[in-house]
Amino acid sequence: MQYRENPENKDLISVLAYGCMRFPRKGNRIDQEKTNELVAYAIEHGINYFDTAYIYPGSEEALGTALTACGKRNEIKIATKLPHYLCKVYDDFDKHLNIQLKRLKTDYIDYYLIHMINNLEAWERAAKLGIEGWISEKIDEGKIKNIGFSFHGGALDFTNILNAYSWDFCMIQYNYLDVNNQAGRSGVEAANKNGLPVFVMEPLRGGQLANRLPEEAKRAFRQAHPDRPMAEWSLRWLLNQPEITTALSGMSGMSDLKENLAAVENATPGHLTMDELAAYRAAVAAINKVIKVPCTGCGYCMPCPKGVNIPTCFSCYNDSYSSGFETAIRQYYQNTGIASAVQSDASFCSKCKKCEQSCPQKIEISNELEKVKRRMKTAFVKPIAGFIRKIIGIV
Repeated sequence: MQYRENPENKDLISVLAYGCMRFPRKGNRIDQEKTNELVAYAIEHGINYFDTAYIYPGSEEALGTALTACGKRNEIKIATKLPHYLCKVYDDFDKHLNIQLKRLKTDYIDYYLIHMINNLEAWERAAKLGIEGWISEKIDEGKIKNIGFSFHGGALDFTNILNAYSWDFCMIQYNYLDVNNQAGRSGVEAANKNGLPVFVMEPLRGGQLANRLPEEAKRAFRQAHPDRPMAEWSLRWLLNQPEITTALSGMSGMSDLKENLAAVENATPGHLTMDELAAYRAAVAAINKVIKVPCTGCGYCMPCPKGVNIPTCFSCYNDSYSSGFETAIRQYYQNTGIASAVQSDASFCSKCKKCEQSCPQKIEISNELEKVKRRMKTAFVKPIAGFIRKIIGIV
């Protein structure tokens, strides 16, 4: 495993970090046994940074349990996030941190982030509640070692937030498709100028850049390296940049973990060749031809009051253009409950727009779901769905 130095405190951080939002699941719950195996294997093979959040269902508890099981808490860095948007009064900061410490079975957080500070107004609201004094207090108590923020806004907002407080680190969405989106490359450079380490989330854009690339993009990469996995291209692109400290990957299976560990082994700053960089440009052009909704599958829009599975709807909709309509339509109805008493397809959207308030990508979700409905609700589906539901006894 390679490590990069945090210039703020000289910590050595593994270039591959474990994003815990997508731990493996068993039904509606995290599969703790598999999670324990993954966390132990990751630590044994050099990963020392694990990222979770208050609002990731079951994730903090699962990580705390896994670290207790392997006895490696003091060998790694835990990162989690304060849900400032749930804090109405000063005491709420303590309330949420204490819950997190209990879930994680620890008495301190190595890297604590203010979650989704997407504009200066959000930070100013937290500041009015007294968060700056609270941060200082918790650092003095040893409950927080480093303070940072996670970000899903625009480039100008990023710079404003960067300069609003004396941060220790920052986390942004960044990948070869988002060079000019959100904080983007300009944000990376601004953070670097301020001496801050940059931790990257969504390097694979919710799996899109690994599992759901159009064939033209895959061909561009294969012409350069026939056997290189698509996920490896994403990680190598990030780690080619010396300003990036670590890339988080939400590895929900052992095969993903092993593949990513191999991918970062030789991904040093400046290692990409001119031919490889040309492959990225060709792949991006191919992706931009077919992508319809820039959803990363983060799930911040969920739960929908009407039960719509928003990320699945967008994933299948995008796949219908990039991977073939027949496969996508089958996946769409299988995954939104065609044979279930509870359905979750786009037709149930009431346009309440509650989801849009939480979307980091600023997607006009209700409008896009209408497009999903028009494309995926084909004439032959309704009678087939009715027949299937009748056969299995669902009315």
